[in-house]
Parts: sequence; structure tokens; C-alpha cells
Amino acid sequence: MMTLDEILYNAIVASDSIMEAIGGRVKSTSFEVPPDQEDNVPLPNIIVYDGGAQAQLDNKDCGWLSAYDSVQAGIEISAKSPKAVKQLVKEVRMAIANYVETLSSDETPYLDSITTDGTAWDWTRPCYYDTIRYQCQTYNDYEQENNN
Repeated sequence: MMTLDEILYNAIVASDSIMEAIGGRVKSTSFEVPPDQEDNVPLPNIIVYDGGAQAQLDNKDCGWLSAYDSVQAGIEISAKSPKAVKQLVKEVRMAIANYVETLSSDETPYLDSITTDGTAWDWTRPCYYDTIRYQCQTYNDYEQENNN
């Protein structure tokens, strides 16, 4: 099963309109970035990152393994104008919704929430940006993982 950040990344790169709008500049913390590409990424760009996970133990007798985890991942969208950021946020959310519909039920995480920070200015880069955060439940099939 893909991790949540991999699902988000795949949804973005599968969208021709988003890739054209950002000039193919999408990065993910799931993959190594060569040192020459770490800084000064031209605008607009998108970075997908893993936000960690928390085991959902139903009660104190569950032991060390839980049946499902609460996982988070985020997408930072940067552009030259607030309008461009808002348009990309809208397109990214639609692309992810459409992509998730193509996944099998075993691959699809259960969506708990989607939040955004709102468009802000980063004077250090300088650019406008917004972050979309997804929180989902994923089922842990330890028996299947041990058989692979």
C-alpha cells in the first residue's frame, strides 16, 4: 500500500494541467533531492511532505500493534501571487480527489480532515504560499506485510 504522501505526490504528477502550471516543479520528501536542486526552486512550485503518524490504540489492552494509524501529509504550494496560490490549491485538491477515486478500496485511506493555513507571504524566499494538510486513517495489515 502506498503511503499518504506518495498518494498525494502521484495525484499531482498525474495531472497534466497542474504539471503545466508549475512547470513540472514538484518535489517530495519521499524521494531524495540532489543537492543542486535543494535551494532556489523557481516559482511556482509544490512540495509534498510526510507529516508522521500516530497509532490508534482502541484500549490499553491492544498491545503494541494497532489495527489502523492516523497519518498526516502536507502539500506546500508556492507562487508569485496570492491568486496563483489559491488557484493551485483548488486544482491540487480536485486532482487528489479524482486520483483517490481511481484507487482500489484496499489502497484508499479513510479521510479524516483537510486543512489549509491560508495564503501567506514568505519574505525569505520571497513568495506567497499555502499549505494543505491531509489527515487520514490507514489500515495496518501486518500479516500481509510479513508474507511479502
